[in-house]
Amino acid sequence: MRPEAIWIFVVFVGFALLELLRGSFFHKKNQTSADIWVELIGTPVLLVITQPLILLASYLLMAQAFPQAAGSWAVLPILAQIALLIVFDDMMQYWWHRASHSFTWLYNLHRAHHSGEYMSVRIVYRNNVFYYLTMPSLWFSGALIYLGLGPVFVPYVMVKQLVIIAAHSDVPWDRPLYRIKWLSPIMWLVECTISTPSTHSAHHGKHKADGVTNYKGNFGNLLFFWDVLFGTAKITRKYPPEIGVENLPPITAAEQLAWPIFRSEASRVT
Repeated sequence: MRPEAIWIFVVFVGFALLELLRGSFFHKKNQTSADIWVELIGTPVLLVITQPLILLASYLLMAQAFPQAAGSWAVLPILAQIALLIVFDDMMQYWWHRASHSFTWLYNLHRAHHSGEYMSVRIVYRNNVFYYLTMPSLWFSGALIYLGLGPVFVPYVMVKQLVIIAAHSDVPWDRPLYRIKWLSPIMWLVECTISTPSTHSAHHGKHKADGVTNYKGNFGNLLFFWDVLFGTAKITRKYPPEIGVENLPPITAAEQLAWPIFRSEASRVT
């Protein structure tokens, strides 16, 4: 098994155990049977099939198109390689995530991620099975690996997944740190740089009027800095009272997983 896959598994299980100790891993507020099916199917499809397939397909396409370029960027300084991954993977994912909340057909592919009315590691990889196929950042990552950034990609993705899993968990690791006054400037730097439970739960909030929710912003995955830079950030150091999708009726597990094969009148953007 690849080292990054082992790391992601360990981090995922670690936060799942913390949620379990809090009594909230298996029994989420407003959980439905549809939620369980979406997570049981959507998560393994992404991790076992979709993501590895995209990285491999992108690598092979690069090999066909640019056979002489294999490994040619491996000589770049480490910082330059990290910068390339941050721009072509994380920043591209920010823009694609932002587009997913702006265009109807993309939101229909992404809506499953927001249909669960709770925060949890369970929703980290919860999406329509076709959603990740459309994600440019994964295709760019495969191309960068072909160009020689594979050794740097491994620790990069390990850090990124740690931040993403921690931000989705209902274990608010940032809350006790906010209470320590002398840490406030440091926490300001942290929350302006990476996704935290506070800023990312705001993106999953259900009611815009609650003063915390910002489902038309806070799109960052690894770096929340993109939201700060591009004007979509909302930082309150609070957590929305309710999670979910506002002003849209619920849809079936089949539609969450496989729109447009399954569709309903609820298939419109929010």
